[in-house]
Amino acid sequence: MKQKIRRLICCCLAACHLFVITASAEPPAWPSDTGILAESGAVMDADSGALLFGQNCIDSAYPPASITKLLTALIVLEHCQPDEIVTFSETAMNSVEADSGNKYNLAAGEQLTVEDCLHLLLLVSTNQAANALAEHTAGSIPAFVDMMNAKVSELGCSSKTHFDNPSGLNGETQYVTAYDMALIARAAFDNDELLKVSSALSYKINATINHPDGFTIRQEHRLVSTTDPSHQLYYPPAIAGKTGYLLKAGNTLVTYAEKDGRRLISVILKGSPNPAYFLDGKTLLEFGFSRFQNVVIADHETRYVTGDETLELNRMTYHASDLMIEPGQVITLPLNAEFADAVLSLEPLPEEHPVNAVAVLRYTYNDRFIGQAYLLTRQADVNLLPPSDSDTAPGSQEEAPSDDSGQADGFHLPHVSLPSTAMIPLFAASAAAILIVSVIAWILLSRRKEAKALAARREARRRRLQAHGDEEEFERLLQMRKANELHSRQKSSSFAKTPKKEPPDPFDD
Repeated sequence: MKQKIRRLICCCLAACHLFVITASAEPPAWPSDTGILAESGAVMDADSGALLFGQNCIDSAYPPASITKLLTALIVLEHCQPDEIVTFSETAMNSVEADSGNKYNLAAGEQLTVEDCLHLLLLVSTNQAANALAEHTAGSIPAFVDMMNAKVSELGCSSKTHFDNPSGLNGETQYVTAYDMALIARAAFDNDELLKVSSALSYKINATINHPDGFTIRQEHRLVSTTDPSHQLYYPPAIAGKTGYLLKAGNTLVTYAEKDGRRLISVILKGSPNPAYFLDGKTLLEFGFSRFQNVVIADHETRYVTGDETLELNRMTYHASDLMIEPGQVITLPLNAEFADAVLSLEPLPEEHPVNAVAVLRYTYNDRFIGQAYLLTRQADVNLLPPSDSDTAPGSQEEAPSDDSGQADGFHLPHVSLPSTAMIPLFAASAAAILIVSVIAWILLSRRKEAKALAARREARRRRLQAHGDEEEFERLLQMRKANELHSRQKSSSFAKTPKKEPPDPFDD
């Protein structure tokens, strides 16, 4: 019996061992073999929103200096047309630090188009143009600053990021993290007009008070403007960006680059002196382009949109044939990873979403966000199945999700999170462990039941002998049993290499 138990346990352990070996095959590690001289930096995929590499980029905030002007330009273009006329007030001209300069000799009363001002803002970092645009857009500089902080909150920036002015000059609470700056830059370069302005190598400003014939300005971002292939800052993928510098901030830099159909953004904060901070930006971009790939979600994802299964969301039932995945959206993976390595979770809709969206497909890789797409109905007025009877029965109440469910009120998810195929062996290993525990418990319970049954049979045998009046026989058997019990105790107190057969119990049937 003991040998059989040993064999059974060994088989279970062997099976569990096989599962554990399989489960150890984890997805490839996320690349991190790079670094920069700057105190803080980040590189983000502009299409997926995945953070590819960060150095002090989330918890550490630094003065942004003039890369602030990307946020200023974004807000201006969201509220103004390029041909609108901007008038430079005394306040706009004077709300700058004494040593911040006015190298193009602009004057109060200047009237330039929004387009002119944006080129002054982004190509040559004119602080007076930032103030004039702020007043033109919001009525006053403080009102525009309120718009700036509302916008960064809308973009998902942390509370560590805050702006005090539209130019990026020193402010008591003007700080940004590299990750938040990447979020801001991603939104900025998604604006076609802003991208066009920021990528210009030169631009002719119309007539001004002190320059009646106008004047030409040139791009100051050296990764964008360098055209000599032999120069260390020559980098054709760099399309646009913004430079910044303050004594307190050091060198700051944002660079937007395109290569092989991918779009990346690098951010440098508290950078080293020129040209090191430009080289840091280039290093991050090259790391992002060479170590990662983008995969189109709709080309690989089959869950929820194929087969005969139905999906219940927000009290509505959808057939897979009713649904589609938002086209063009991608996830970012290491080069040696596969789509199946990504983990999918079904998330509730944000406040602003497409009219035919029903949920968000959110993907992670080793707990790192790598992209998302909307799950859509194929047409906005698709005929949907009515809710089930249990949802509409009179007097029935739908249980509200718990605070940590990540679901909006009334958003019913049959499967909140779906593991990738790489996670299946882990569940198998867990099942094997449960099987072993169950077998051992069953063995112990069986032996306990068997011992109880044996004791009951012995007691019944003794009662029968005593009832038959055979007192002499009863006493003989009783003495024999006591002798057997003494023998067993002596045997258990000493170590015996060769097991011996125990004498039979005289009261056993």
